[in-house]
Amino acid sequence: KMAKLGEMAPDFTLTSSEGNTHSLSDFKGKYVVLEWTNYGCPFVKKHYKSNNMQNLQKEMTGKDVVWLSICSSAEGKQGYFEGSELQKEVKGQNANCTAYLVDKEGKVGKMYQAKTTPHMYVVSPEGKLIYTGAIDDKKSVDPEDVKTAKNYIKTVLMDAMSGKELSVGATQPYGCSVKYK
Repeated sequence: KMAKLGEMAPDFTLTSSEGNTHSLSDFKGKYVVLEWTNYGCPFVKKHYKSNNMQNLQKEMTGKDVVWLSICSSAEGKQGYFEGSELQKEVKGQNANCTAYLVDKEGKVGKMYQAKTTPHMYVVSPEGKLIYTGAIDDKKSVDPEDVKTAKNYIKTVLMDAMSGKELSVGATQPYGCSVKYK
């Protein structure tokens, strides 16, 4: 089943950098952000070097949002790490995600049609996909752009949590291509 905006987000199970198994269905009743990532990608680096991603992760997980960073890089490709090397990498990024999940076969990435890193998704507490696309409206690798960008993830979550109609539903993702198998 393919993920479609406005429909139930397809369930998946992946193993985290810590070796734990997480399923999307474990988090029913909460907002869930899916962040496709690859720490080697300059577009991802922009959001981590500026602390934009970590600050957003911290702010949202502080509001009881579940944040799952997913890496669909295949073994041997940019962004792929395993074991203690992966743990060191996630720690080195000062990531504040709930879990960093490894999708080296690319099955989950393809199910969600993740095209770029970052490519962002928001799932409602009912399990519906309510947002898919870019993290913000500044398609660049310049960390300075973060300051003036409109952050779509924050906008969607704030709208949804306050019961407002969403002012944004789908945008064009930007970044590096996902390094599938």
